[in-house]
Amino acid sequence: QVQLVESGGGQVQAGASLRLSCTTSGRTFSSGRMGWFRQAPGKEREFVSSLNWSSGSTFYAESVKGRFTISRDNAKPTLYLQMNSLKPEDTAVYYCAARPEYSAEYKFWGQGTQVTVSS
Repeated sequence: QVQLVESGGGQVQAGASLRLSCTTSGRTFSSGRMGWFRQAPGKEREFVSSLNWSSGSTFYAESVKGRFTISRDNAKPTLYLQMNSLKPEDTAVYYCAARPEYSAEYKFWGQGTQVTVSS
C-alpha cells in the first residue's frame, strides 16, 4: 500500500505562484509513474502532469505547459508541482496519484489540496 499526502495549496491572486508537494509513505517503488490531477467544481477530474519515477521523463497537459513544472526528490521521496503564472481557471482541488509499474492505471491517490486563484 502507498500513502500519498498533498500539501501547499492555498488562495492566491492571478499571476502568483504556488508549489504543491506530495509526500509518499508505505510501499515505495523505483519505477512507474506519479502524477498530478485536478478537479474543478462541477467538472470531471483532469490530468495535469506526470513523471516517470525511474527515467524522470515528464508530460504536461496543454493548458499548463510552460507554466507548471513537475519534479521529484528521490531521497524523501516527494513529488512536487511548481505552478507559476496562475490563472483563475487553475482553481481546483489538486490530487497526487501513483501508478505502479505493474498497473495500467493510477491506483493510489491522495486526499487533495485546494488551489484557489482569484482575478
